[in-house]
Amino acid sequence: MNVLIKGAGDLATGIAYELHLKGHRIMMTERSVPLTVRRSVAMSRAVYDGRATVEGMTGVLVRSMKEAAGVMDNGDVAVIVDEAADIRNAYRPDVLVDAILAKRNTGTSVEDAPLVIAAGPGFMAGVDCHCVIETKRGDTLGRVIWEGNAIPNTGIPGEVGGYSRERLIQAEEDGVMEPKAAIGDKVEMGQIVAVTGGVPVYAKMSGMVRGMLQHGVPVRRGMKIGDIDARTDYRFCVTISDKARCVGAGAVHAIEQHYGAYAIVVLAAGQGTRFGGNKLLEEIEGRPLYAHLLDTLAELPHVWKAIVTGYEPVAQYAAERGFAIVENREPEKGSSHSMQLGLKRCLDTRPCLRGVLFTVCDQPGLTVGTFVKLLEAARRNPGRIVRAANGGQGGNPVVWDLRYAQELLALDGDKGGRPVMEKHAEEIILLNIEKKELRDIDRKADLTE
Repeated sequence: MNVLIKGAGDLATGIAYELHLKGHRIMMTERSVPLTVRRSVAMSRAVYDGRATVEGMTGVLVRSMKEAAGVMDNGDVAVIVDEAADIRNAYRPDVLVDAILAKRNTGTSVEDAPLVIAAGPGFMAGVDCHCVIETKRGDTLGRVIWEGNAIPNTGIPGEVGGYSRERLIQAEEDGVMEPKAAIGDKVEMGQIVAVTGGVPVYAKMSGMVRGMLQHGVPVRRGMKIGDIDARTDYRFCVTISDKARCVGAGAVHAIEQHYGAYAIVVLAAGQGTRFGGNKLLEEIEGRPLYAHLLDTLAELPHVWKAIVTGYEPVAQYAAERGFAIVENREPEKGSSHSMQLGLKRCLDTRPCLRGVLFTVCDQPGLTVGTFVKLLEAARRNPGRIVRAANGGQGGNPVVWDLRYAQELLALDGDKGGRPVMEKHAEEIILLNIEKKELRDIDRKADLTE
């Protein structure tokens, strides 16, 4: 795919690297005077040197779309000075990634490309981009957010080697940057490492200089101009950071989800006729029935998920865990109607979708591993129906290839997709799982089994 990345700093380069490994054609935009601190691992260096190589990936400075096409045809990354990313009009990318990390939207629109990805805070998924990649270090680093935004900027740098604020080198005064230490140098706390506006800048800790702005760059007081790493290992000066790799992996997942991947739809709109009421609100092991499945699916952050329901507590709980909400106002029409509502949402919002995994909300024993196995089986067997089973007896969940979409949309009643499975029995793949996972809650007696 044609990918345009706004920004060519170290994190943007990590994104480019992960996408480059997947074979995508990549162009990166940069300002005329880059302010990349970790410039030894950034494509922005090409603006000064004409080319830059990071872990085997080479970026070449270009001045036109024609030059860029030649560079990308050669398997390299095209870097162009174009702060507003106007080149997108000629390039017409399939994917645009805003990796400027300005902590705010500086001009990116959801209309800029079929898929617009934004890295970090300052963007709202579904408003000014299609999705946001979390950039804050922690358990959610690299997560793809399809509704909502990333964790707001705290102003506190993440820990590296056990240090946070101390590792930053910041300008003491407005003026011109004069580095007194180079990337890779070992420095001691209190040592002069730069001069800004004629005022010395002292290291706040001992370690190795991992990043430093180049000589002559205009800086402002308080601006980050360098970075010290307590680990004193030169490899960290010339390799892409773990953070940049995670964010890059998130961008890869976002593209896979948007173009040609699978979606998960939870059916949670049943009237509970056999149960005698809304079974989803019943508690099992201290949690509502619906919470068990939704919590499990929340552990799959890189899969787009929706829930079809008419129950407000269920919808609210699901929304807090990143699910798209599809309202079913006519549950009396049966499970086929719920399937169709979910399928239509997928078709409307997921271009080039390959298939949909449908699951019901009354199977509390389902595990993350089972969902992963079902989706992997579907990927390996395009055009087939993959169904969870035990001892040759099929059940839910079921992964439907998109070739069956029109037949599913033509169903009615409360039989779900059973009529289509009966018609295509020879195309079903049964994936054996634990019997306890297939257990569903249909009657009150099932709560205590």
